[in-house]
Amino acid sequence: MIEINQKKSKGGARPGAGRKEGSLTKRTRKIAEVAASQGITPLEVMMNTMMALYKEAESCTHHDDHAHKDGDHDHDPDRVTMIENRIKLLNMAATIAKHAAPYVHPRLSAIEHTGKDGAPLQSGVLVVPSAMSVEDWERSAQAKH
Repeated sequence: MIEINQKKSKGGARPGAGRKEGSLTKRTRKIAEVAASQGITPLEVMMNTMMALYKEAESCTHHDDHAHKDGDHDHDPDRVTMIENRIKLLNMAATIAKHAAPYVHPRLSAIEHTGKDGAPLQSGVLVVPSAMSVEDWERSAQAKH
């Protein structure tokens, strides 16, 4: 068998090397800072648009309630169009909300979950015999705490 003297390569991916995923480049950071200074961040545009669409959908509902408070008008073409428009507006608002949510609400995996007084969460299965009354079960559960 012939042994070949191999040198360690200097290139290629290395753990922890390079720009962190999701970090802004200098150019992107500058663009974001200019937009923020003018009060037109993408999040603000998404939130304002989402709220306007939602408000418009609600006005469709109120208009429909006032126009058709007498009797059943399920087959009224104007009412059907109004409902379809409301659904479209709500779907657009929901789509924007889906894209804006990560910037407004932390993901559950990013939140530290703890039990009482900072202790780790505990889980388990409670098996209650069918012959046990509710009162007996409650007394048994309280005695363990």
